[in-house]
Amino acid sequence: MESKVYSVEVGGKTLSAEFNDWADQANGSVLVRYGNSAVLATAVMGRESDKDYFPLSVEYEERYYAAGAILGSRFMRREGRPSDEAVLSGRMVDRTIRPLFPKGLKRDVQVILTVLSLEEYDTDILAINAASLALATSDIPWNGPVSAVRIGQEEAKTAVGGSPDASQSDAIRGGDFIVTPTYKQRDEDGTPRAILDLTACGKDGLINMIEVGAKEVSEETLERALAKASEEIEKVQAWQKTIVAERGAVKTEFVAPSADEATRAAYESFLAPKLAAYNGKLDKSDLGVLKTEWAKHVAENLPEAKPQVAGNYLEDKLDEYVHELAISEGKRVDGRAFDEIRPLFARAGEISPVLHGAGLFYRGQTHVLATLTLGGPGDAQLLDTMESQDTKKRFMLHYNFPPFSVGETGRVGGMNRRMIGHGALAEKSLRAVLPTKEVFPYTIRIVSECLASNGSTSMATVCAGTLALMDAGVPIAKPVAGIAMGMMSDPKRDAYKVFTDIQGPEDHHGDMDFKVAGTKDGVTGVQMDVKVEGVPLKVLAEAFSQAKKARLQILDVITSAIATPRPDISPRAPKILTTQVKVDQIGLVIGPGGKTINGIREETGVDDITIEDDGMVYVTGRGGTAELALKAIMDLTREYMVGDRFEGPVVRMMDFGAFVKIGPNVDGLVHVSEVAPFRIGKISDAVQLGDTVPVVIKEIDEKGRYNLSIKAADPDWASKKGLKPAQGGEDYGRERRDDRPPRRRI
Repeated sequence: MESKVYSVEVGGKTLSAEFNDWADQANGSVLVRYGNSAVLATAVMGRESDKDYFPLSVEYEERYYAAGAILGSRFMRREGRPSDEAVLSGRMVDRTIRPLFPKGLKRDVQVILTVLSLEEYDTDILAINAASLALATSDIPWNGPVSAVRIGQEEAKTAVGGSPDASQSDAIRGGDFIVTPTYKQRDEDGTPRAILDLTACGKDGLINMIEVGAKEVSEETLERALAKASEEIEKVQAWQKTIVAERGAVKTEFVAPSADEATRAAYESFLAPKLAAYNGKLDKSDLGVLKTEWAKHVAENLPEAKPQVAGNYLEDKLDEYVHELAISEGKRVDGRAFDEIRPLFARAGEISPVLHGAGLFYRGQTHVLATLTLGGPGDAQLLDTMESQDTKKRFMLHYNFPPFSVGETGRVGGMNRRMIGHGALAEKSLRAVLPTKEVFPYTIRIVSECLASNGSTSMATVCAGTLALMDAGVPIAKPVAGIAMGMMSDPKRDAYKVFTDIQGPEDHHGDMDFKVAGTKDGVTGVQMDVKVEGVPLKVLAEAFSQAKKARLQILDVITSAIATPRPDISPRAPKILTTQVKVDQIGLVIGPGGKTINGIREETGVDDITIEDDGMVYVTGRGGTAELALKAIMDLTREYMVGDRFEGPVVRMMDFGAFVKIGPNVDGLVHVSEVAPFRIGKISDAVQLGDTVPVVIKEIDEKGRYNLSIKAADPDWASKKGLKPAQGGEDYGRERRDDRPPRRRI
């Protein structure tokens, strides 16, 4: 086997790339390691495609053996479709490498990232760097390398005046930045512990992909984190360039097909005047009309022209038009100011009383409905992936993007990578303000229905989701809003313009899609994609500033619709009651084979009973069932003491007394002498099987058996029953009750 290893230090650990002959039929391949995590990347270029877009596919392949595990389902031991985590990791690789392919390339390119080993470090960063090296050293046309790094920041251990919170400065709330944090530093027991988790990719001082989850960190902190990330990226870049210089293959020559003179002339004579007639104001439908007219004109008048080349030429001219309009004339295609948001509308609830919570949000022609459902802890999603085995997820946001939202027909149902990615961004942006399980033990599911789309439905989902949370009575810390920023740039003139609230032509023909979500006090989520090689840090700083201004404006509209979470949850939502039992009582509540807990469920009609490993019990029910089930559990686990009072049925009669039930599995003896303050003849004169009587625990003997007393519980009980003192008869005896089973020990 041939092999050569290259290494560099990143974040105090060694990042290594091994080039070997494992996959020697791929155009490029490399094995990248960091700590005990490892990813194999392969890149293959296929034949020319007839598609009108670049057919790049990126596959991030999870392997359970990488984590030393066998797939959880006993009916399926082979890896199936990618998990959401794998899809999101693959999207990060795709978003990073795609802008660096030459424009006009139509050959199939496939990059496969196979996770071979997984331990303390996430393999998504390794996958990006591995994909870069596989492409850069191959003969595939690509303008890399590009590098990735993760920056984290943990919650400070102490803070001035007590525990840190979002209102305190970031210098107090957070510690130093951590380069390539471990899983444990980012997340513990399914709960994010870092106040900042940032992934950044770039090259040559530019940033071309960002993914952020945060707990209300300031824009200034994010700018500092990106500056730190850029420093680390350049270290990895220098290392990659050394490798490429040594072993990079000669790139396959590619020249993008260009329009012929006849096509250029037809554009100038036929379409340019039509475009000019719009006088700098275009929307999505106008673009559709222009493209349709151009395609028809080419088909009828230019039989020698290739439709795909002519279509690409029109796209290039439209790109040029909207860029020049912004940079040279200072105008947006819809006439708005660069920092102007389209008209906003927000409404909480009022959809249907059946829904536990709902929010409707408009931003121009982007309309999103978010609905919320509350469930018990037992409704939490159980994650069984390579990275998260047997982890419970109590907050879920699912995003739907039907074809009617863009005025088209198409396939309905199922999920695609875009839906998963947009939903994950909105979920991450809202997670930072959710109450803890101890405060609000419900499982929360939000479903985003994109009703109309013309720019950033993911950020509209954040806004609609906030409305739904507050309408449902979820005690979130603060409302969250999101906005999408854009950019038009001309590197030759070192000129650019940053846009607030991009739509239609700006989204399609712009150079950057920069989404920022957060509260009035800080950022909770960021995602950036570009169509150029990258964006300077100064542009990102400007975009952060404009995004904050827009976010505060949107938050005003949201809080005008509903200022705070409703004081009560929907009456249609289940009620959750909690109690704590001792760890050694868990088996008692569950019973053999679940017999006891299932019996409580059936008897009370409760929705669910969940018992955590620490003995915390959550009872979920409707219409009073939760109260009944909780009482049954508390009675079952109660520790009885002398002096405790009860009313219970007589369950067994003996010559010397009666046994009274005081708990689900507990009874005690009322001796005949403890019925009345005077002597009675026999126990059957006072009580019968099934009678309910008041009792008090008078004594717990050395064997743990309960001696009860009616007369101590109610001295007048015998008189009220009409009992008379017995005449003659034998004296009371205190027979030994060896036939009585000992008290069940709890």
